[in-house]
Amino acid sequence: MDKYEALRAKSNFICDMDGVIYHGNMLIPHVKEFIDWLETNGKNYLFLTNGSGRSPRELAQKLARLGLEVGEEHFYTSAQATASFLASQCEGGSAYVIGEPGLTYALYEAGFSMNDINPDYVVFGSSKSLNYEQIEKASRLVMNGAKLIGTNSDLVDPSEDGIVPACRALISPIELTTGRQAYYVGKPNPLMMRHALKRLGCHRIDAAIIGDRMDTDIIAGLETEMDTVLVLSGVTKMEDLDKFPYRPKYIVRDVGVIAGIE
Repeated sequence: MDKYEALRAKSNFICDMDGVIYHGNMLIPHVKEFIDWLETNGKNYLFLTNGSGRSPRELAQKLARLGLEVGEEHFYTSAQATASFLASQCEGGSAYVIGEPGLTYALYEAGFSMNDINPDYVVFGSSKSLNYEQIEKASRLVMNGAKLIGTNSDLVDPSEDGIVPACRALISPIELTTGRQAYYVGKPNPLMMRHALKRLGCHRIDAAIIGDRMDTDIIAGLETEMDTVLVLSGVTKMEDLDKFPYRPKYIVRDVGVIAGIE
């Protein structure tokens, strides 16, 4: 029996992006064949990313530039999950946002307004233009009562040039200054996984999550009681597995293995 037969029989796949589909602007090998396999076999799939900087439309356009045609309905970001969560907590609220346009757009879409005087929330997503003035203002607003929200708890991200700081590393000066811990909405928070399953309209039993991080993708899948697939094309390497007290169900070279490319 093919050891991946049960995995390939799943109807729904939740797939991380950075380290699984691409590194920066470089497509990872066998990704096109994997997406062709999903489409040919009528699988439902959702690209679930802890990135908050790009909207689903921009992510679809990015993949198009890399030679992949994927509709924007197949994307769900930590910015959307954050906006949905905050709208359920504080309808019509306001936020001071540190992040890229995708995060601001998601919050606008959820009915939030931008406010740098007395916001309900300080919302932090990774930003390449982060500066000291933003950290100072965010710290002051949090000390004055705003609640601190992080789009995800990733410490590092993969890029074409290697590992770079991510949301949790960049938000830490605000946490340390204020003595307040941020609430992180993205993976491994099971909340984002439940959002993804609702988007797909499926039960966890008939879904698998594919990711390159033991501490976000795999633990999120385990805590949601889904089958987990670790790809070795991103952050986590085989020698890293002993650092973790849990294991993925499947370990593969890259997503091509799922499509039958050994």
